[in-house]
Amino acid sequence: MTDHGNLIKELAITNQSKILFFIMDGIGGLQTATHPGTELELAKTPNLDKLSQKSSCGLLIPAGHGITAGSGPGHFALFGHDPITSNIGRGVLEAAGICFKLTENDVVARGNFSTIDKKGLIVDRRAGRISDRENKRLCKLLNEKINLNDVELFVKPVKGHRFIVVFRASGLEGEISDTDPQKTGVTPLAPQALNPAASNTVEKVKEFINQAALILSTESQANMLTLRGFGKYRNYPTMQEYYKLKSLCLANYPMYRGVCSLLGMDINPITPDIPSQFDALEKKFGTYDFIFLHVKTTDVTGEDGDFKAKVEAIEKLDSYITRLEALNPDVLIITGDHSTPSALKSHSWHPVPVLLHSQYARLDGAKRFTEIECLKGALGQLPAHDLMALSLAHALRLKKFGA
Repeated sequence: MTDHGNLIKELAITNQSKILFFIMDGIGGLQTATHPGTELELAKTPNLDKLSQKSSCGLLIPAGHGITAGSGPGHFALFGHDPITSNIGRGVLEAAGICFKLTENDVVARGNFSTIDKKGLIVDRRAGRISDRENKRLCKLLNEKINLNDVELFVKPVKGHRFIVVFRASGLEGEISDTDPQKTGVTPLAPQALNPAASNTVEKVKEFINQAALILSTESQANMLTLRGFGKYRNYPTMQEYYKLKSLCLANYPMYRGVCSLLGMDINPITPDIPSQFDALEKKFGTYDFIFLHVKTTDVTGEDGDFKAKVEAIEKLDSYITRLEALNPDVLIITGDHSTPSALKSHSWHPVPVLLHSQYARLDGAKRFTEIECLKGALGQLPAHDLMALSLAHALRLKKFGA
């Protein structure tokens, strides 16, 4: 936590107010030559637009001007943590998300099953988005056949093409570079030690990759793997410890469940679809002080480069906004963890629109929930890690600082 975060801890008090964060992952977008507006600008969002006119609006900067934030730091920032100092390998987050119990001897990476051609070039980073069932089969195969001698190995399925690999032995270090180049038409990268102390661990990672490549070579789709987000487990202060908030996580993807788990939130069971997420929200709303509701469709469509599908995803989510309002939370935040413009097919550095609805919010000139309209709002452009303090203040959960 920053000094500001420690101050918030000292000022936090309890009351009966309710805070609700609705996170549309990757919501920010870009205009293109074929699309004269962003996905939000071209989507029909009557409910979001109406709500923005009754709220304070602005733009969030997830990790700093010009910095493209990953989902991990993007979410740590939303929960009030400095995204730089709090950053941890995505592997640890994925492991926490699937409730894999880590130890201080573990180095963890997130993996992608991928497809390479005969030249060893990556042609599909996600192996055609293989099924969960296929993922489980491949993980079982690697667990059974790979032997790293003095290192205990765990390969665990996450979702679709994603898995985690855990290297367990004393003396391992997690400062290792990714092997995923995050683009096609090139070969996977060789892992590198980012700290001399990690040199021995890198050799174990290389051995794992070599054995896995041989085992997977006969597969039609998932004939290779890439690794990224290496890291080791560490403790984080919980939402209860810092903010005096009994908190619930309503997210279906393991990485986000992992962040929430590390921060001590209760984790709702995975739901089959978005409507059931909202059903769970309505059922459990009265039991918690803080609820984090996360949806992924806006990010997936952006990463797929499907502008039309992202517009449609936004429009569908807009239809649920009235269900959020009906709960009458004392503070309602709607935003994203980062931008994922379909024009880039990836996360980007662009600020993310945000609205804060509360009876104590100053109304402003924003007429729609879009990037440009929110820039006109009372919140201006603010670091994402300040959002939690603003939420607590509007919920009257912070006492006065100083005399």
